[in-house]
Amino acid sequence: MYFLIWMAAGFILGTVFDSIFEWTFHRFVMHRRIGIFEYPFERHALVHHQIFKADETYHLIHEVDRHTVPMAWWNGPALIAVNQLPFGILAFFVGGVPLVCGSLLATLLYYAAYEYFHWCMHIPRQRRVERNGIFFRLNGHHLLHHRYMNRNFNVVLPLADLLFGTLLTRSKISFAQAKGPAVPDVQPCFQLGLE
Repeated sequence: MYFLIWMAAGFILGTVFDSIFEWTFHRFVMHRRIGIFEYPFERHALVHHQIFKADETYHLIHEVDRHTVPMAWWNGPALIAVNQLPFGILAFFVGGVPLVCGSLLATLLYYAAYEYFHWCMHIPRQRRVERNGIFFRLNGHHLLHHRYMNRNFNVVLPLADLLFGTLLTRSKISFAQAKGPAVPDVQPCFQLGLE
């Protein structure tokens, strides 16, 4: 019972931490140059965002650009290891191995969801997940990030966007946005039907 309680605590804490870690990494590493460590910025802000915008190019247009959707194969293990450092340290004081098992499970699932959802958002194929209401909302959330690069940094769980004031649920101005069965209308709401 002890193991399961600490594992559940690790899973919950891990999921919350994953949202904050994703937000922090996305905002401060993938959208800014950091000294000689320019790879994430170049790959994400200069390549991915130049190919995939909020208009019809939000979805893959040219097959040659398919490789720019997922992170490089080695990013997953590196990000997961860095993400787990605080839990490894915390485990020395409280929770022990079960805490790390729970947080690691949460992080593995979170990273897998990130890669899969992000892939489905930019390369839609009417998959089962794309017909899900949660994915529908997350897709609109991510579409707005491609319109406003300083907003909506979370892909999987927008908790950190909410906590840190970067959550945007609708565009402030009308724009030519991507369309599709799994893409919500994120255009501004006009009061009293005035357009």
